[in-house]
Amino acid sequence: MSMNAITRRDFLRYAGGLGALGVSCGMGLAHANTSKSKHETGKPVDSVKAMVFDVFGTLVDWRTCVARESRALLEPLGYKLDWITFADAWRAEYQPGMEEIRSGRKPFSRLDIVHRGMLDRVRPRFGLESLDEPTLRNLNLVWHRLDAWPGVTAGLHRLRRKFMLGPCSNGNISLMVDLARRNEFPWDAILGAEIAGDYKPKPRVYLAAAEALGIEPHECMMVAAHSNDLEAAAKVGLRTGFVAQPDEYGLNTGEATPTLKVDIAASSFQEFALRMVP
Repeated sequence: MSMNAITRRDFLRYAGGLGALGVSCGMGLAHANTSKSKHETGKPVDSVKAMVFDVFGTLVDWRTCVARESRALLEPLGYKLDWITFADAWRAEYQPGMEEIRSGRKPFSRLDIVHRGMLDRVRPRFGLESLDEPTLRNLNLVWHRLDAWPGVTAGLHRLRRKFMLGPCSNGNISLMVDLARRNEFPWDAILGAEIAGDYKPKPRVYLAAAEALGIEPHECMMVAAHSNDLEAAAKVGLRTGFVAQPDEYGLNTGEATPTLKVDIAASSFQEFALRMVP
């Protein structure tokens, strides 16, 4: 099989000893569990007019896909890496890179630029110092080629019957557009860091999303698989929806349940969509 023909399933076979990834990228949908979570507040959500979503980890499987796409690009050039370790190391620079901007030490720049700085910091550890500029530019765009978790695209289309939808991501607009086109995400608007000029969990990012849609914060629900994201959104008045993606970093590495009270919690994206739009 040619490297350009590698599919997600092929990559999981290749990963072999990383069996946890096979679980995180299973092709079937989990059965909905409609029981109420002990972490829910029980407050009505009838006032919600729009939902905005975290993307990396909540909607898309960044870890497997960055590893797969990096391998597809670099292995034909003779590079033999632990591709999952490379993806994890690149992602580990994410919060430090954004904190430079959140703290005011650096001016705002879109995530594609931050991702490139992150890449430049980690590539000496993997013997990638000699990559030419066209290859580096292409490698940096692997973040534009991520696949949705099972059930996400269908769930978003169901939710759009009732709610306005958009990403509230630290990803820049062109990145969000590419992921939407790849995965058929039915966004009504592209929201998040680039329109706010700052990065989550700064309050302005969440408030700017509601403002852009012409609604009050309490009429907007932030949906994420990460409690810290939801906690920051709740502090500025947004409603909160937790969707478990427990295998984000491998088997049972993510949050199975939220660590704080939320308005609604679901064990899968399918369950969340069915509960919000019966």
